[in-house]
Amino acid sequence: MDFHGTTEHTLDAKHRLTVPSRYRAVLSGKVFLVKGVDPCVSVFPEETYSAMISRALSGLNPLSPDARKLRRFYSSNAELVELDSAGRVMVPRGHLEHAGIDRQAVIIGAGESLELWEPEAWTAYNSDLTAQAPELTQALGHPA
Repeated sequence: MDFHGTTEHTLDAKHRLTVPSRYRAVLSGKVFLVKGVDPCVSVFPEETYSAMISRALSGLNPLSPDARKLRRFYSSNAELVELDSAGRVMVPRGHLEHAGIDRQAVIIGAGESLELWEPEAWTAYNSDLTAQAPELTQALGHPA
């Protein structure tokens, strides 16, 4: 399933994210909470994240310095957690700090994952992304 849409959200006092109901079936069980390269927290189904990292590292010499760095980055910044019976997941403090999130967040669909953004950071990023969209699509060989 691809994740789509944008939703404003408030984390509870214990920093738990209540996963939107339309995504709970896909995210039931274990999920990875990942500090992204961008200032956000990604929420991946366990199998999706594991397969994605495996594909990303598969062509690299596992003994090369860059492959070791990437393996460390992807592993150390990912927490495997489980949704509780109410469809909530505790977001680690370090992940929230990375994204600049206190209690208010924007949940966006990002294809294979959901992402949590600090609202003002998302607004700025999305504005810039929207301005770049014609150039990005053209660079990939798609009509604007």
